[in-house]
Amino acid sequence: MTITVTPSGQACGAKVSGVDLSMELGDSLVADIRAAWIEHGVLAFPNQCISDDDLERFTAYFGNFGDDPFVQPIPGREHIIAIQRNADETSSIFAEAWHTDWSFQSNPPAGTCLYGITIPESGGDTLFANQYMALEEMPSTLRARIEGRHAIHSAAGAYAPEGLYGKADAGSGRSMRVKVSKVARDTLLHPLIKVHPETGRESLFGCIGYIIGIEGMEQDAASELLLELHQWQTSQQFQYRHKWSSNMLVMWDNRSVLHRATGGYEGHDRLLHRTTIGSQA
Repeated sequence: MTITVTPSGQACGAKVSGVDLSMELGDSLVADIRAAWIEHGVLAFPNQCISDDDLERFTAYFGNFGDDPFVQPIPGREHIIAIQRNADETSSIFAEAWHTDWSFQSNPPAGTCLYGITIPESGGDTLFANQYMALEEMPSTLRARIEGRHAIHSAAGAYAPEGLYGKADAGSGRSMRVKVSKVARDTLLHPLIKVHPETGRESLFGCIGYIIGIEGMEQDAASELLLELHQWQTSQQFQYRHKWSSNMLVMWDNRSVLHRATGGYEGHDRLLHRTTIGSQA
């Protein structure tokens, strides 16, 4: 079996055909998919009729399962969470801010797999931003201000009791199985510029949201720098807009891209199943 990889023509991303993910994959084919994933940052596999077992098996080809600390798994599964929004839901769109998944962990996940089950005809695109490109094209003056610095990561803004999905969100009717915890207030340092463990290339890592400060900087100065950096690293020239269809699996590299959800499908159900590929570092 030979895959065909068709680049999106945008800042990252590619479509993969010629493979049936409901079947077990040989080592050579997995290696080809991995190489394409690392090269393009985001891979889309359309027309894949797969079960939760198939999704877990595919994920495990690329590493151990990562830990999803603040979203409960679906019943009967340990490693699958549902990205869900009901037609009559009025809560805010989940994960609508730019981020890389769980960057507040000591060993953030290498990747994420997301499988579209119920997909509205319009809206719900996922945006990705190439962080290799954002760093490579960054003005030297901005790069000098972040070089060698470590960002302070925390999940407090989202998952602490006072966070976006905390007490204030409790009566919103959200269908997502979010777990709010004081543990979300914990902080951890990661460099703003990281070396990708598989390519050796430098990339920006994370952004404001899960980043709440910069080590050794006053908060006002850090916030100003983080806002400037965010504006740059999510610029249109670094973006890929992914359009979903039912029975499509998408995997992305959290070490080299940011992503965010979008709305625009009010009045329609939307359901995707997600797994996390653990750290490769």
